Amino acid sequence: MAAAAVRRTLRVSGFVQGVGFRPYVYRLATRHLLGGWVLNDERGVTIRVEGPRAAADLFAAELLKQPPELARIDSCTLVEEEPARTWSASFTIRHSESAGGPGGGGALVTPDSHVCADCAQELFDPADRRHRYPLVNCTNCGPRYSIIRGVPYDRPGTTMADFTMCPECRSEYGSPADRRFHAQPNACWACGPQVRLLSQDGTPHPAAGEQDDAVAAAAALLRAGRILAVKALGGYQLMADPHHPTAVAELRRRKERGGKPFALLARDSATVARYARLDEQERRLLESPARPIVLLQARPDHGLAPEVAPATATLGFMLPATPLQHLLLADAADVLIATSANAADEPMARTEDEALGTLGGLADAFLVHDREIHTRVDDSIARVVRSTVEPKVAFVRRARGFVPDPVPAPFPLPPVLALGAELKNTVCLGEGGSLYPSQHLGDLKSPGNQRFFTETIDHLRALFGVTPRYVAHDLHPDFHSTRHAAACAGVELVGVQHHHAHMASCMADNGLNRPVIGVVFDGTGYGTDGTIWGGEFLIGDYRGFERKAHLGRFRLPGGDKAVREPARVALGLLAQHFGPEAADLPLDLVRQRDPFELGVLTKMVERGINSPQTSSMGRLFDAYSALLGVCEQVGYEGQAAIELEQLIAWDHRPARPWPLRLESEEDRLVIDHRPWLEAVLAELADPRRSAAETSRAFHESVVHAVVEICLRLSHDSGLRDVVLSGGVFLNQHLLVRAEQELTAAGLTVHTHGRIPTNDGGISIGQAMVAAARALS
Repeated sequence: MAAAAVRRTLRVSGFVQGVGFRPYVYRLATRHLLGGWVLNDERGVTIRVEGPRAAADLFAAELLKQPPELARIDSCTLVEEEPARTWSASFTIRHSESAGGPGGGGALVTPDSHVCADCAQELFDPADRRHRYPLVNCTNCGPRYSIIRGVPYDRPGTTMADFTMCPECRSEYGSPADRRFHAQPNACWACGPQVRLLSQDGTPHPAAGEQDDAVAAAAALLRAGRILAVKALGGYQLMADPHHPTAVAELRRRKERGGKPFALLARDSATVARYARLDEQERRLLESPARPIVLLQARPDHGLAPEVAPATATLGFMLPATPLQHLLLADAADVLIATSANAADEPMARTEDEALGTLGGLADAFLVHDREIHTRVDDSIARVVRSTVEPKVAFVRRARGFVPDPVPAPFPLPPVLALGAELKNTVCLGEGGSLYPSQHLGDLKSPGNQRFFTETIDHLRALFGVTPRYVAHDLHPDFHSTRHAAACAGVELVGVQHHHAHMASCMADNGLNRPVIGVVFDGTGYGTDGTIWGGEFLIGDYRGFERKAHLGRFRLPGGDKAVREPARVALGLLAQHFGPEAADLPLDLVRQRDPFELGVLTKMVERGINSPQTSSMGRLFDAYSALLGVCEQVGYEGQAAIELEQLIAWDHRPARPWPLRLESEEDRLVIDHRPWLEAVLAELADPRRSAAETSRAFHESVVHAVVEICLRLSHDSGLRDVVLSGGVFLNQHLLVRAEQELTAAGLTVHTHGRIPTNDGGISIGQAMVAAARALS
């Protein structure tokens, strides 16, 4: 061939491993008659091409145009090499390069993905050799993050390493023209993992022997009202028929679920639309490769058992993410309950031994397979928020399908590890231009979740090759994460106030790197004064903040017991403002209480006995839920506030707010809640006012306070950016109305999208604060 040729090296980063990117490059290069090679390395993919300049130019131009479905190119750099004297139009796919051992590089690991259309067609094609194979996959779909032990992403570095491919699978795996070329979990009936149906004691279930089809036998059990533990992508799920009232009630009893709704798994979007209202953006979110649980407005006549989602107008639906789920939906019912399978306060079961050992009292049978889950990943939860500007997707829980997708950092970061909050914990690694938040880990109160916490830190560090110099943690001295930080050697510890981290997480979510006004409402956060904060107005940036306003403090009689019993919070408020006269108020909440107990609660509040002070907006919502007779005792976190919002759910019309009284305390504004308490008592005494109208007035009063305080702070500081963060802003009515009114007042409002507004986003905020302080 002619000697006049160019030689170029291209380095591509992003989601380019395990998604068919190398065969895509191979086909593109051979089409342009270019020589060279492509390989996975610890940073992504490296490509060497050589040949005529015009062909090499076309190759570079087309490389970014139509990558594989699951690929995402974040950067592509091109380096001109010394021209080749001779070259061949032979292009090859080389073995991956690794520094040895797992991890250590920073190549992006692709999140787990749903079943692609091609694999779904094979699954239900009687003529296909993978007909009804419950673990079918290809380069365009299937497990990724949950099975990866290390990078580069090759089969020996996954939990499929122990399965030797049969000749037919090996042929697919080795053919660049096949969509299973280098599909690391590639397998079939002949050589891959197998599914079994087990009894509670781990022996083969009799029903499986009768049908010789574990999935069909499992489906028959579900139709008969049994509860099954089923192995999914990132852990086990408990499944039951949501049309079967006895099965649903029994699952709720066994799981000690309280009133918390169950997640639902549906065959397709058309099925979901029969049970819930579904707009186009919600449909796209449901059908996205991540397959999250999407919170939707339930149809009043949905026909599901009432115990599926009691006292709520919301249903959480997801579409199948695994072939096993597709088969169960085809064989059992078009909708199934699919909730995380875990013992109380423990992480979801990951292994067969964990499932059999911890779920025996929850499940009647176990549908298992022998493809190991290396990293447990729970289902993501998201919703479409119809905000002022345009609808946007917001996360309640960011996990399967989205992790470990990095979040861009607003400025280059030193290597930092952030340990998150005590509840709804996530951890986050940061380095360079990226933040790597973990999946949802849960509450760090149990030994199981504490082990999960440590395992996840080790796994992320290995995958991304980050050795932190700074470790960020919450200020609360008794948190497990704080104690973990203290045990870290050779690092600089950075304590970050809880609400400052919330503000910083919303700033990072929106790419902000300038001072803002932060409105942070949640249930509990350790304040710099040693009290419990939660209704905060801050001014600051990543480096620091000033507390400029907050909700007036009130006492929680019984401390943590008041968190579980909103009635206690309400009675504590009444005792604080009305003293012993609270016992004579004409309220059901008061009349139904034992007079002696009322007296004790009043004295606890008056004397500050086991009654910590708080400025928590979350607890104030609890109190008003109890005052309105909506929820006096919670079965799950946030229940009282959720049910209070449900009175006016999906209706964002304004209402007349109650009077707002702001007091001055040192250099801060303080919301006096007595006028609101007097207003709600007047409304409860008025038979013309419904609970829904009173709930709307309460919400609108909080919105009015937010706008009034933000305008004052903006006037004094000159700042126009407002960020809204904290778990209370999961309340869509509050979020949307606050955004509407702040925007109408001329302020620029920033809310969460990629990062959860609740404590699941804390670790990202901590990482940003620690990085900013380290660089200042």
